[in-house]
Amino acid sequence: MKKSPYHLTTLPNGVGVLLHPMPQAQSVAVGVWVRAGGRHEGPERAGISHFLEHLLFKGTRRRSCEQLKQQIEGVGGILNGFTAEEFTCYMAKVPRRYARRAIDVLADMVRSPTLTAADVAKEREVILEEIRMYEDAPAQLVHDLFSQLLWPDHPLGTLLSGTIDTVRRTSRADLVAYWRQMYQARHVLFTAVGALEPDRVTQQIREACAGMRRLPVRGFVQAPRPRRGPQVRVWKKETEQAHVCLGTYAIPRTHPDRFALELLHIILGANMSSRLFREVREKRGLVYEVGTQIKRFADTGAFIIAAGCDAGKLTLTVQTIFRELSRIRSAPIPRAELRRAKDYYAGQLLMGLEDTMDHMLWIGEQAVTTGRVGYPEALLAHLAKVTARDIQRVARHLFVTAKMHAAIVGPIAEPDVARLTALCRV
Repeated sequence: MKKSPYHLTTLPNGVGVLLHPMPQAQSVAVGVWVRAGGRHEGPERAGISHFLEHLLFKGTRRRSCEQLKQQIEGVGGILNGFTAEEFTCYMAKVPRRYARRAIDVLADMVRSPTLTAADVAKEREVILEEIRMYEDAPAQLVHDLFSQLLWPDHPLGTLLSGTIDTVRRTSRADLVAYWRQMYQARHVLFTAVGALEPDRVTQQIREACAGMRRLPVRGFVQAPRPRRGPQVRVWKKETEQAHVCLGTYAIPRTHPDRFALELLHIILGANMSSRLFREVREKRGLVYEVGTQIKRFADTGAFIIAAGCDAGKLTLTVQTIFRELSRIRSAPIPRAELRRAKDYYAGQLLMGLEDTMDHMLWIGEQAVTTGRVGYPEALLAHLAKVTARDIQRVARHLFVTAKMHAAIVGPIAEPDVARLTALCRV
């Protein structure tokens, strides 16, 4: 294998730096990744990572809220952020000549947020409206219920935004203390992809992070033992459609079977050529949308199938999905179908990496969660070795009646719960 195209280093104070030059690009995408997410929170402070993410856009000691936005958007750039279970990310994409500005703005946000009492009060109301919005969106709510079903009373089963109660109880002092504890050098990773010179950018990041606090690394609560199923939870809601999430626990992020799991996802529900799309939508006309999703964490994961349908078609929809799960367990995958799945994975990966922002997000998530980056050629070489038998073995491990879980939101009567539970069998 050839040498990795990525430059991954650690500064003396513990800040990580990950760079990938793309000389032909007209842009540079910069990210600051902080190992502070939903999994690092206690139950009484659920949502504090997300709350803090909102507040970092409200201003620093050097820049007001409007100045932060204008310095990036005023040159045609993009400024954004998001919170996940194992990290928070702040990102900017700018024309290549403004790369240093993007680094400076993001470093300023992470290092010197004002966190004023007025901003905390205003943003608290914004987040409460965000939580209410999710509760009014059944396609989102059903995913939240599914996570709660898999990991009850654990951060993985808690909304990243927190609950109305925890957001109301989180004070400015709580937020400042969490920022001081979590936003420290050894939790921070800078990534940059695009038209850049690695040595120059590394020096710029070194200057931007000078004097940053270096504290012990903080971990998170391990995932609980899997619950035995089938487990079914119904949230009765007068909606036009019934929304269903069903699936099971999967494997940790770096598990050797992760490539087989990825191909299983593609074959079952990643695109319009997938088995579930063909059987549930195209052949039977039961749904408009159906697909699969993988959740990946350090010590666990989930494989999820989601669909929305008329409540009267829910039984047939669930039956058809489970029939496909049984089929992929029992019958070998044809050679042509496996080839198409591998080509789809390779094509999506390589096309996505043409964009500086997508490339930055791809390598950044790997590095902040695992401490390393797999370059495309190496990943595709691993993928090429996956056999139909490997995928079938993973399917047989995942799709077991005692592991199945289902969350449903819609106009479902209480007596239907037992009937739906009986359907969740492979």
